[in-house]
Amino acid sequence: MVRHPLEPLTAEEISAARAVLAGAGKITGTTRFPLVLLDEPERHTVTAHRPGDPVVRRVRVTLLDRATGQAAEALVDLGSRTLVAWRELDAAEDGQPPILFEEYALCDAIVKADTGWRKAMADRGIDDAAIERAIATPLAAGHFGRDEETGRRMLRSLTFLRCDASDNPFAHPVAGLVADIDLTERRVLRLVDTGPVPVPAECGTYDPAHTGPPRTDLRPLRITQPEGPSFTLDGHHLTWQNWDLRLDFNAREGLVLHQLGFHDGGRLRPVLHRASLAEMAVPYAEPDPARNWVCYLDAGEYLLGRNANSLRLGCDCLGEIRYLDAVLSDDEGHPETLHNAVCLHEEDTGLLWKHTNIFDETGETSVVSRRSRRLVISYITTLGNYDYGFYWYLYQDGTLAFEAKSTGIVQTSASEPGQSTPHATEVAPGLQAPYHQHLFCARLDAAVDGPGNTVEEVDAVRIPLGEDNPNGNAFTARSTPITSGADGGRFADPAVGRTWRVVNPARFNRMGGPVAYTLVPRPGPPLLADPASPVARRVEYATRHLWVTRHRPERRYPDGDHPNQHPGGAGVGAWARADEPLENTELTLWHTFGPTHLPRLEDWPVMPVDSTGFTLRPTGFFDRNPALDLPAENAGTGHCHTA
Repeated sequence: MVRHPLEPLTAEEISAARAVLAGAGKITGTTRFPLVLLDEPERHTVTAHRPGDPVVRRVRVTLLDRATGQAAEALVDLGSRTLVAWRELDAAEDGQPPILFEEYALCDAIVKADTGWRKAMADRGIDDAAIERAIATPLAAGHFGRDEETGRRMLRSLTFLRCDASDNPFAHPVAGLVADIDLTERRVLRLVDTGPVPVPAECGTYDPAHTGPPRTDLRPLRITQPEGPSFTLDGHHLTWQNWDLRLDFNAREGLVLHQLGFHDGGRLRPVLHRASLAEMAVPYAEPDPARNWVCYLDAGEYLLGRNANSLRLGCDCLGEIRYLDAVLSDDEGHPETLHNAVCLHEEDTGLLWKHTNIFDETGETSVVSRRSRRLVISYITTLGNYDYGFYWYLYQDGTLAFEAKSTGIVQTSASEPGQSTPHATEVAPGLQAPYHQHLFCARLDAAVDGPGNTVEEVDAVRIPLGEDNPNGNAFTARSTPITSGADGGRFADPAVGRTWRVVNPARFNRMGGPVAYTLVPRPGPPLLADPASPVARRVEYATRHLWVTRHRPERRYPDGDHPNQHPGGAGVGAWARADEPLENTELTLWHTFGPTHLPRLEDWPVMPVDSTGFTLRPTGFFDRNPALDLPAENAGTGHCHTA
């Protein structure tokens, strides 16, 4: 029984949606299901839901006929077992559905069967045995306005060699060769060959058998909670240290948090209606014709949730762990269960607050402190060469944070050994790691103490030396409301400590100010591709650090519903150009962040974690420190004491 409108889809519901489509004559032997998602109810419907109320469940299905390349969107009502809506997609205007898992192997087979590609490999001195061990990678094609590609379902493929089945293929890129593939016609549409370059020979293995004996001076670290964790998980409803929220997991975004609120003064006060990582773009910097098209949209083209890992205790998560499984759809529309998809655990994070009162004359202890604990909700996904860990953190003082950890293997290209390039780092002889960016986009549906919110841009501003500032030491904070959609695209500015404060103008704290939460960015450069480039048209969200838009149910993703091979212009940029009023209304914040990666030698052969993220901090949301009631303890083991 589904008890809440935002419960993740069950296996039975996925099967039922497929049965409805089959009954409506919409499925043939070549029909595939690139994406099956819950059609989330409108936020007021969700807010009004009470235990025991009827639950309406609808499923959004994206279908693809592999024989013809025709795609469609369907909306299925599970209660009435009816097909509510059906729309065929125009690939040239709407874009393509996400890449299927089975298209990975299809891409490899198409490339290896192409006579032109085999000749190019032979011209490079690569024999048939090496070809059989080669990997022809299935890479998103993007959109470059080429007439011969319009409307086609495509991939582009770079080739990498392996010494054996366990070798790291990214150590051996075949440079100057890319195959453009038509997946429907199952042929290489175009082969780009800019000429042979020596294939790097040095292996890039990183397993213990090849890296030498492990260290022997690392002693065990054991984390125990004899009484169990402090959180309560009832189905997908999670409570912890005054926090109250619902957990979800879907194929496109992976982990989603719903209805985040904080218990304060006897009532549950909402903070966010919905929070997710809605997209991530990885554009590369090489201008070479065989590489200048490379930009991946890992959520919209490949699906973050579908590529998630089954987590392992002691490796991916450490401590007193609780796991959640995820039920997703496979390529043929049948349910499949990913075990241990989401990890929940608590971590000690050091001091939360402390003070030594040097003026205390009572004879009592003058040192008071409380340790901080956070709840970690996480999952890990693997997208080709990169692995990403995504972590939501809840803190006892009402702070909420997100962290993305990038690891795995850098993508590589080849050059003559010792040859320098302004667009890459040589990490091994002849092996180049191109410069690139990881541009994550968080979707934050604001609900700070209610649905009517306004975003203010807050800067720390220097006051000029003068009569009112004779010593020149004064500065102040300048708050500028973002009132219209046309002004909704904003840049971070570390020079003025820029933050964005989400206020509820109808709710006030005890000092008379509006209650608020503040988005604190950790900014890097926005999209560095030229504003007139095809990449910038398709990844417009990444040209700003923040977009503020009116919340509407159909505005789900910052780059639109079907970014695969989309010509661009969909998503946040289009919504901003609508120039809607943004004051005291339902808002979505689209926050872009992430590193510009100039690879180091230390990133090879496997990359240490590179972290990025942001924080949401209560700002006048509470009347005082909400963590004053924490017990005096030392990480749960007893009172503080001297050694």
